[in-house]
Amino acid sequence: MSIHGVLGENTTYPKTYNPAILYPISRQIGRDEILKETGFDFNHHKFKAKVNGLDAWQAFEISWLNPIGVSQVAMARFFIPSDSPNIVESKSLKLYLNSLNFTKFNHITDVQNTIKQDLSNCVGVDIEAQIIDLDSDELTIFKPMGICIDECLNELNQEIALSDDIDNSFLKTVMQHDKKSELKTHQFYSNLLRSNCPVTNQPDWGTVQVEISTEYDLDFGQILKYILSFRKHNGFHEQCVERIFADFMTYLKPTTLKVAANYTRRGGIDINPVRVYGCDLTKTGRLVRQ
Repeated sequence: MSIHGVLGENTTYPKTYNPAILYPISRQIGRDEILKETGFDFNHHKFKAKVNGLDAWQAFEISWLNPIGVSQVAMARFFIPSDSPNIVESKSLKLYLNSLNFTKFNHITDVQNTIKQDLSNCVGVDIEAQIIDLDSDELTIFKPMGICIDECLNELNQEIALSDDIDNSFLKTVMQHDKKSELKTHQFYSNLLRSNCPVTNQPDWGTVQVEISTEYDLDFGQILKYILSFRKHNGFHEQCVERIFADFMTYLKPTTLKVAANYTRRGGIDINPVRVYGCDLTKTGRLVRQ
């Protein structure tokens, strides 16, 4: 089995509970690459305020058996702290959740506690697990924060080239502007984040939301070009968000920063990483494409 576990391999769906299916991937693999490309070190950063974050997984195909063998269905959320040593491979999580389909549990809390324990063991820290009833409004659809920047290049009458990989030179141009004397907070988002699975090369689409306080004038056209440069990049969801966060920290010199991405669902599961600096960590909501 490769470092990516069962992702990209032919698999058989389990019919019995099997927590051994869960496959951890070290976060350090992606962070070493970010350190090399940006100079930003998530483990030993030089900033006064702590970098914090979590990965919110939303699962819509949770099922198990009650004590008399009737199938039960629900939704779930799992919150994995960004300081965990590992992430969990997405396909292995899907297979693990499927291994619960024909397993009897006395109560829904037993399902929740089982998943919590197994995921915690996989990622290396305690995680939060929520099993959500279908009648609950816990997963109500929200709108992204701030303004949408997706049309800010339309008036240029200029073709936007496809980058072979991430191009942070677009953010460097922002630093060439004179600083403002007044610190300003900006909230904006783009629905055009696209990257590729590093194993299967399948496309991953997401909405990236940014809240940033900085003295620099923000050129949303350059920022959108930067986001578009991810279109051919191969990286896991968590790694892409951390790369955006690292580039914004490096080139926009924020006093506070929040970068969150809501990725579209695959295999009944969507992944929503969020990273913050100098501000509170809030749980990510569900967006319309989810």
